[in-house]
Amino acid sequence: MIEAGSRLNCVSVRAFDRFRLQASRKLANGKMAARGIHKKETNILTTKFSEFSLSAALMARLDMNKFEIPTPVQAGCIPPALEGRDVLATAQTGTGKTLGFLIPIVELLQKSEIRGAQALILLPTRELAMQVEKAFRSIRTSPSQTVALVVGGLAEGSQLEAIRRGARLIVATPGRLEDFIKRRLVRLDGVKMLVLDEVDRMLDMGFQPAIARIAGMLPEARQTVCYSATLEGAVKEVVRKYLNNPVRIEIGSVLKPAEHIELRTFEVEPDKKQELLEHLLGAETGSFLVFVRTKHGADRVARRLTKGGFSATQIHGDRTQAQRNQALRSFSEGHHRVLVATDVAARGIDVANVAHVINFDLPKAAEDFVHRVGRTGRASAHGVASTFSGPSERGDLRKIERTLSIQMKRFRVRSSEMTAA
Repeated sequence: MIEAGSRLNCVSVRAFDRFRLQASRKLANGKMAARGIHKKETNILTTKFSEFSLSAALMARLDMNKFEIPTPVQAGCIPPALEGRDVLATAQTGTGKTLGFLIPIVELLQKSEIRGAQALILLPTRELAMQVEKAFRSIRTSPSQTVALVVGGLAEGSQLEAIRRGARLIVATPGRLEDFIKRRLVRLDGVKMLVLDEVDRMLDMGFQPAIARIAGMLPEARQTVCYSATLEGAVKEVVRKYLNNPVRIEIGSVLKPAEHIELRTFEVEPDKKQELLEHLLGAETGSFLVFVRTKHGADRVARRLTKGGFSATQIHGDRTQAQRNQALRSFSEGHHRVLVATDVAARGIDVANVAHVINFDLPKAAEDFVHRVGRTGRASAHGVASTFSGPSERGDLRKIERTLSIQMKRFRVRSSEMTAA
């Protein structure tokens, strides 16, 4: 058994293979809170979706997809959203937020067969938008609940055709949707529900003016649901402008990795990172999501893994959308065990059952660390996250730990030769 801070020498790798922390499977209920701003109590102790006031058709779709027990953020957000209330939610990544706003949208669309957009979801990236659109299709109760995906990086012809045919839900990134609005290719005057997902990320990407112009096209009498990792800075202004007496849902600490994710850090020389990665792949089971700093780094790591006999693919900004889609699909379906990615994948990629996240390169900021690590341990499952850092990065690592109030299990790799057991 290796203790924290021990040196991991070549002769010790088998001892490391036996090292496992016991996964904490308890939700930190004492740290979870859900409260309505006007003394409206919100129940987050619901244990089954069947306890919500959902239609039989939607319950059948949830059962078909094996959705039985809501996560805390779903249990907190769905009831007030079903009542038509505005909702402001902050929660850790990977807590099931998508279903938290899709269920109320499906219920809304079931009440009317009117053509045209009745619900609008704005998201920061096309990958996240594509995931949400796919999730909606999996739970909608009728083919008449049509959806248009409106994002950059893909041909606009099919997107405009879906809008012309009267798509009742639009899932969009702000830039492409604003472009359609300027060209008078889309109408939003029938929208009854607006969802702003990962609004903090949209603001970081400079979408605040676009969001303002889009919101100006919507009816004032609408329902707005807002999800954000933080409520700092410009997010507060968005809340003030676009939400009306929202029910406030706060689940856990949004600036801290989920407690059921096992955190490790390895001090390793830069030229030994690849060997350490390959050792971990040989020592542990399951899929690996590996984060690197640069596009060239992603290509290099993936190429070396493939040469070493590991099934790996990569995703970064220089790959075409078709290549990125194929890489994600191949990884999620298990055809590739390893996905090597730049931070383009840290948000917006929801791949189920990622066993292990590797920070091959140390992230630049604590927030980036949280979003990378949040790709594992989704929906309260156990996950493992390992961070590689060099001796010169000790200060940066400690800064991340202080900011997030965490302490990772430490290992120091000092072997001139490492082979996977």
